[in-house]
Amino acid sequence: MTNLMVFDPMREIAALRSTVDQLFDDLFTRQVDWLRGTEWMAVDMYQTDNEVVVKATMPGVKPEDIHVTVNNNVLTIAGEVKQEEEVKNAVYHLRERRYGHYSRSITLPVPVEVDKAKAEYENGILTLTLPKAETVRPKTIAVKAK
Repeated sequence: MTNLMVFDPMREIAALRSTVDQLFDDLFTRQVDWLRGTEWMAVDMYQTDNEVVVKATMPGVKPEDIHVTVNNNVLTIAGEVKQEEEVKNAVYHLRERRYGHYSRSITLPVPVEVDKAKAEYENGILTLTLPKAETVRPKTIAVKAK
């Protein structure tokens, strides 16, 4: 059995407006994230039995321009890419590379021992190895037979 729907131009206009509103909301949100630098630094985070590992993509950043802090179980990674000298008497066709300071803050899933943390930077990837605090590590209880 076929259902017939009455054409309602106002419903169609409302649906179109909703779609356009969503498009502009997404565009504005993405633009703001890009300006803040949160979308620029892709991060992977996982945990094992003994540690939390964070890998952050930070291309073009020198190791001395990277700052990592942990405060109240929140990890903050900050970096800065310094702008190269602009070429005089040139017409740019594309100008997409970003310069400046950016940061990203992430809540850690468990407490960590910051004093024992390791940070390595290779090929634009920052790898942080954060040992879990002793209180959250799994404990094994030995069972003895009588």
